[in-house]
Amino acid sequence: MKRISVLLFAVLCSAALLAQTASIRQSPPLAEVGPEVVGLSPERIARIDRMCAQAVKDGQVPGAVALIARDGKIALWKAYGMADTEAARPLRRDDLFRIASQTKAITATAVMMLWEEGRFQLDDPISKWIPAFAEAKVLTGFNYADTSWTGEPVKSPVTIRQLLSHTSGIGYGMIDPDERFRLIYEKAGIVDAFTAEAVTLDTNIPKLATMPLHFHPGTQYNYSEGLDVLGYFIELVSGMPFDQFLKTRIFDPLGMTDTRFYFPTSAASRLVKVQYPVDGQWKNFTTPGFEVNYPVTGARTYFAGGAGLTSTIKDYAVFLQMYLNGGEYNGIRLLSRTTVDVILSNQIGDIWGEEPDAHFSLAFQVITPEGQAKGGQGSAGTFSWGGYWNT
Repeated sequence: MKRISVLLFAVLCSAALLAQTASIRQSPPLAEVGPEVVGLSPERIARIDRMCAQAVKDGQVPGAVALIARDGKIALWKAYGMADTEAARPLRRDDLFRIASQTKAITATAVMMLWEEGRFQLDDPISKWIPAFAEAKVLTGFNYADTSWTGEPVKSPVTIRQLLSHTSGIGYGMIDPDERFRLIYEKAGIVDAFTAEAVTLDTNIPKLATMPLHFHPGTQYNYSEGLDVLGYFIELVSGMPFDQFLKTRIFDPLGMTDTRFYFPTSAASRLVKVQYPVDGQWKNFTTPGFEVNYPVTGARTYFAGGAGLTSTIKDYAVFLQMYLNGGEYNGIRLLSRTTVDVILSNQIGDIWGEEPDAHFSLAFQVITPEGQAKGGQGSAGTFSWGGYWNT
C-alpha cells in the first residue's frame, strides 16, 4: 500500500503463553495537557493548527485529524473539515478511519509477541506452517495472451523475517507495480483486502503461496502481501482466529477499543468517507474493484493483516506510545525493550532504495542520521508508516 509518513508515526505452563505482562514501569495513559506542560511552544503548536485548517480551506484535503503528543501527554488533538462532505457531516476527532497499511505494524507486533514466546525463529521457513510455500517459484516467463506463467524453484525458502521486511518476493495484487503480477493474481482470485465477500485466510493465503515471486527470497525489496501471510501464520501458531488474537493480546490490554477489522452497522456513522475531488467539490468514492465500506458491510470474514484494520487517531497513538515507551503502556508490557530494538533495527541492509536517508525495520521506516541531516524528514530514529487511504 502507499507509503505516507505519519509522525506520531520463557516460562512454560499448560495454559497459553502470554507475551503481555504486568510491567515494573507503569507509564500513565495518554492524557491532554497544555503544550507548555511538556515543553512545547504554544506558538509553534498553533502553526500546525493553522496549517491543518488552511489545508481544508484550500481544498487540499476534505478533512483531517491531528494528534501531537510528547512524553506521553497530548498537546494537540483536533479535527478539521468534513467526514462526509456530501452529507455535510463535520469530522470528529474520534471518527473511524480505514488505516490500511498501518495495519502492518500491528500485525508485525503480534508476530514478535509470539517470537518472544519462543514459538519460532525469524529465519524459519514459512513452509513449516504453510506447506504450499515449499514449492515457491520465481517468475521467469509470462504469456499476455492467456496470463499463463513459468517459474524456477527458489534458491532458498521464504522466511518469516522476509515476510516482515518485504524481501520475500511476494507481489501485491491490485497495486503491484508489475502488470504481470496484477494479472496473475486477478486470474487466480487472490484477495488483497477491502472485500465484502465471504473470504477467509485459510483459503486465500495457501492459494497466494502458489503465486510466482518477483525474485529469489532475500535478494531484493518489494512491498508485498507478506503481512497478510503472517496474519494466517498467527492463527496457525496461536490457535486463535487472527482478529481475536489482536483483540485479546493487543487491543484490549492497551485499551484500543476503537480498533477492529469490522464494526457493527451502528458504527457506520463514525466511519469517515473516502472522498475525491470533482470540479472543486468533494465526492464520495466508490469503485467496482473493491468494497470501500468493508468495515461495516459485507461478510466481514477476511482479516487482512496487511491492510484491513479500522481505527481512530487516539487508538493508533496509544499503539505508537507503547513503542515509544519501549514496549509498555499503562502498566502492561507487550514487548521487551530488546524486542522493540530488534523491530526498529535495519533488517534488510542496503537493498532498500531509500538508503541511507532511512532504513526498513520489521514494521516501520526509520530515519537515519543521514536523513536527519538532510532536513525535513524528522530526527534520527523517527519511525513511521502510512496507509492507502491517506492516513
